[in-house]
Amino acid sequence: MNEEGQVLPAYSQPFLQTAIRELTARGPLTAITPEWAWGGSTGQGVRVAVVDTGIEYDHPAVGGMVRGGVIVEWDDSAKDKLRYIPDDQPIDLAGHGTACAAIIHGIAPEAELYSVRVLGRNMGGKAYQFAGGVDWAVENGMHVVNLSLSTPKQDYFAMFHALADDAYFKNVMLVSAASNFDEPSLPSLYASVFSVASHAGKDPFTYYYNPTPPVEFGAPGVDLRVAWKDHGYGTSTGNSFAAPHIAGIVTLIKAKHPELTPFQVKSVLWACAANVRREES
Repeated sequence: MNEEGQVLPAYSQPFLQTAIRELTARGPLTAITPEWAWGGSTGQGVRVAVVDTGIEYDHPAVGGMVRGGVIVEWDDSAKDKLRYIPDDQPIDLAGHGTACAAIIHGIAPEAELYSVRVLGRNMGGKAYQFAGGVDWAVENGMHVVNLSLSTPKQDYFAMFHALADDAYFKNVMLVSAASNFDEPSLPSLYASVFSVASHAGKDPFTYYYNPTPPVEFGAPGVDLRVAWKDHGYGTSTGNSFAAPHIAGIVTLIKAKHPELTPFQVKSVLWACAANVRREES
């Protein structure tokens, strides 16, 4: 509360700002720098799933690092209404998944990429396909999962919350784009995921911490040149393209420090964010 009796957000209270500056300048987080966090890392040994429209496995922008994946299809005759089809040489039905995979590859060039196709040519799909894709990634040994898709429907809150918690406790990093619209979006609302929105910068390693969640981090996502289907490229804007920037950096951190949990990786990201490190100086 300030002198006028107004209640201030916790982050804006002077004592907390001072504590953060001291923690980053002189405290135990002083040693957590970008060089410590991911310097020299290429993502080698880390498996990254892109849950999306598929990845064009032979697109030059993914550098031959696509190792396979799965197609999750709706099937009324199946026990759980889902059919999982192995996808050794995946294609991209729309281009969106390839764009996300290429951003991750550009940051973490030796990470192994897996295509988890849950969306169709019109970028549409059922929430249960989306959930099935996340579940497949968690149960099939992925370390990082990029989710540049979401649902605003609160009917699925519990289902996605359980999936996000399952990933969190299995040390799988779920990186989720917030909706481009002013609406709640699942699973980006959950504290167990890395929630991302876009900023207008172009440096892939310049990202910001947002002190007013649920969106936690801001990364490049405005007027970006991105890979697209049929070996093509285009210019796109959206939180969809910010999320894979954070997924790529998380992949580098995971490769260099495989023992870190999602909570610890979030702490590293916070300590290395451009706006937090500026406060340090």
